[in-house]
Amino acid sequence: MPRRPFSSRLFLSTRAALLGAALALSAALPAAAQSLPPAVEAALARAKVPADAVSMLVVDTDGRQPPRLNWRGQVPSNPASIMKLVTTFAALDLLGPAFTWTTPVYVDGPVRNGVLEGNLYIRGEGDPTLVIERLWLLLRRVQGLGIRTIAGDIVLDRSAFQLPESDPSAFDGEGQRPYNASPDALLINFKSVVMTFVPNPAGQVAQISYAPPLAGVAMPQTVPLAGGNCGDWRTGLGGSFGDPARIGFAGGYPAACGEKTWSVAYADPNAFAARAVAGLWGEMGGALKGVVRDGNVPAGLPPAFQAESPPLAEVVHDINKYSNNVMAQQVFVTLGLQQTRRGTFENSRAVLEEWWQRRIGGSVPLMENGSGLSREARISAAQLARMLQVAWRSPVMSELMASLPSSGVDGTLRDRALPSGGSAHLKTGTLRDAAGVAGFVDGSDGHRWVVVAIANHPNAAAARPAFDALVDWASQAH
Repeated sequence: MPRRPFSSRLFLSTRAALLGAALALSAALPAAAQSLPPAVEAALARAKVPADAVSMLVVDTDGRQPPRLNWRGQVPSNPASIMKLVTTFAALDLLGPAFTWTTPVYVDGPVRNGVLEGNLYIRGEGDPTLVIERLWLLLRRVQGLGIRTIAGDIVLDRSAFQLPESDPSAFDGEGQRPYNASPDALLINFKSVVMTFVPNPAGQVAQISYAPPLAGVAMPQTVPLAGGNCGDWRTGLGGSFGDPARIGFAGGYPAACGEKTWSVAYADPNAFAARAVAGLWGEMGGALKGVVRDGNVPAGLPPAFQAESPPLAEVVHDINKYSNNVMAQQVFVTLGLQQTRRGTFENSRAVLEEWWQRRIGGSVPLMENGSGLSREARISAAQLARMLQVAWRSPVMSELMASLPSSGVDGTLRDRALPSGGSAHLKTGTLRDAAGVAGFVDGSDGHRWVVVAIANHPNAAAARPAFDALVDWASQAH
């Protein structure tokens, strides 16, 4: 039977249809407790989040026992960043933990006396980890070919991903926040500039360094030092980042802050890669007689070399530990690219749908971009719990588990230790009007539990103590 293509019908399916499918999935679950633990109810009351705005499910990892708790587990909800669990498990399962991305580099002319008599091509294939340090290594390998001057152009081939234009401010009006960066076949440094401020009391200024340097952008090297405590130092700097041709500061930097860094998304995301490559090539002593521009690698031209990313298992670690949105979207689009040779959201949704029906079964969650940075995404606690049970029995369980923040230890759970002293590995998520937590909890009786909790409500972010109370309850034998 041919694979049924993903269509907008699935993406735009009604909430009622999703609810019916989720009910069918949850019908297989044995009867469970139909009231919330008292500590959870009390925390929800303090947060002013009604019980009918949350879904909570606690089941054992093997699925051999009745659920300890099934509270509205069948209701589709916006999961925020816990949707990254679906993307990362699917990627580990389909691509394998050792999968790597390559970024091939090409030259179309001879090298004589340090001069490339032609163009240099860099083809992006979706690497989520091409940060400034790895871009430097790539360009250093170019210099290792004997190239010091490029007589032609540096051509950036970004055609592997075919995605719609996006406004980084469209989601929440915070276009300068790096978490709103959009995926790109040649994603460099998350399309963001990292500014480092170091006080120089003798000169009464703070020195500023930028990574990466951006060609053609005016970037001040100092700002005046200010007195007082560190406080809200970013506001005090009065940064101006809306002009693609300049970065400016109207205020000062408090000497009391010591060294600080600030990451800001560049105002013209589509031009970022070109400016970053040109700026770093020049800083490394390279000369360019042409320009850096977008284009395609000529057919039949063999690569001079290929830069390779860290393995997928490491990428998944960074995605889940620190909830990196654009890395998750890079992985999601890569699913479509690897299966269909065309990186689009639609192709990735098709791949995810087919995988889910084959590996998990039942209704498919409504995915938009794979990161959870979405108002449209929907999944029920029952669907997510079932997937985590499958993950627990899979060969990639150890890689997925290791990628999840550990309560009171690291990642987004570093400051959220369980009161009982128990341990848990959980993915967290927070958006406006949506928050959640999902993963694995070690019980004091030796059992390991899958716990999923989602809140959809204007006060959803305040439900975090209720999630913590649920996890703590699950960790204790009853």
